[in-house]
Amino acid sequence: MIFGIIKERKNPPDRRVVFSPQALLDIKTQFPQIKIKVESSDIRIYSDDDYKTVGFEVTTDMSDCDVLFGVKEVPTDALIPNKTYFFFSHTIKKQPYNRRLLQTILDKNITLIDHETIVDKNNSRLIGFGRYAGIVGTYNAFRAFGIKYELFNLAKAETLSGRDELITRLKRPFLPPIKIVLTGKGKVGMGSKEILDAMKIKEVSAEDFLTKTYTNPVYVQLDVLEYNKRKDSKVLNNQDFYLNPKDYVSDFERFTKVADVFITGHYYANDAPAILTRAMLQSPTNKLKIVADISCDVKGPIACTLRSSTIADPFYGYLPNEDKEVPVTHPASIMVMAVDNLPCEIPRDASEGFGEMFIKHVIPSFFNNDKEGILERAKMTENGKLTPKFSYLQDFVDSDKVKS
Repeated sequence: MIFGIIKERKNPPDRRVVFSPQALLDIKTQFPQIKIKVESSDIRIYSDDDYKTVGFEVTTDMSDCDVLFGVKEVPTDALIPNKTYFFFSHTIKKQPYNRRLLQTILDKNITLIDHETIVDKNNSRLIGFGRYAGIVGTYNAFRAFGIKYELFNLAKAETLSGRDELITRLKRPFLPPIKIVLTGKGKVGMGSKEILDAMKIKEVSAEDFLTKTYTNPVYVQLDVLEYNKRKDSKVLNNQDFYLNPKDYVSDFERFTKVADVFITGHYYANDAPAILTRAMLQSPTNKLKIVADISCDVKGPIACTLRSSTIADPFYGYLPNEDKEVPVTHPASIMVMAVDNLPCEIPRDASEGFGEMFIKHVIPSFFNNDKEGILERAKMTENGKLTPKFSYLQDFVDSDKVKS
């Protein structure tokens, strides 16, 4: 079996990679029977020479590889027929901009495993960059705060060496006694909490956050039932919310009345209620001035997220009364950060962490007959067809059929 690490071809360029040179060495040590090739790339955070130095072949011809690993979507004309690919396809929610990609994957008889579909037997995701999105998004929240109130000027995360330097920079500014609300306790939320804790910002309970005054910055991390409530006022459990999101409405407004900064780390399902509505933002009781929407569902649960922003230009202003974008300097605006590829700002850390997860949870499945069912559960396509688990995408594939 030959593994191939492919070049990232999507624009804007993504410098991340599934496996660092050290990660490939770790794989080779554990499974010496595997052969590994690396496609030459001039944008990857690790240079071609970094891989060559530790003994891996770097080439432009990946046609003899059996399994190909990438991060972002592969352009349709670069897909090699009859291979197995791992990458984020952004098709499982029927994203229309990637319909042709999924059609082409089927036409070329490619077995697709999306990183998002790699789950354990309880359907919990095993692989992702969420932690690093949380880390960078939280850094950007404080960068936005410093800019808005002209208190300090943090360097862009992409200009720093990684997580440790981000934390070092965040420890320098003096912060007034602001209140920060964080939603979500998954990988994104815990990545954000990692930064808040490293800054020595005090964590408090939801009740104390809502009722007490502090002389130093504090934050609260909310689980789903702390910012949503059932319409019938019954108090059940998280599982009920996941199974019956239509029975819930947002209970977040009580936090908008006291919080200065909102950092989103939640997961949002299609039928879940909006979290931060336009009405909440328009209310005279709203105190929020910074919204760092790490989850970044455009026109989704966070009303002020009108569009994705970019690493180059991460902030924009939102004017609640007119529901429109304005300059960040507008005195009545809320400052929004909605970058949808945050881990790209610390590509080395993100790549190393991703590879570690992949080696732990996925690579052994290639050599133990997939005894945990990791690969089988994750396959979206096989033998030119959608697998049964992903057959719900058939109408999406058949709609506006375009041959490659």
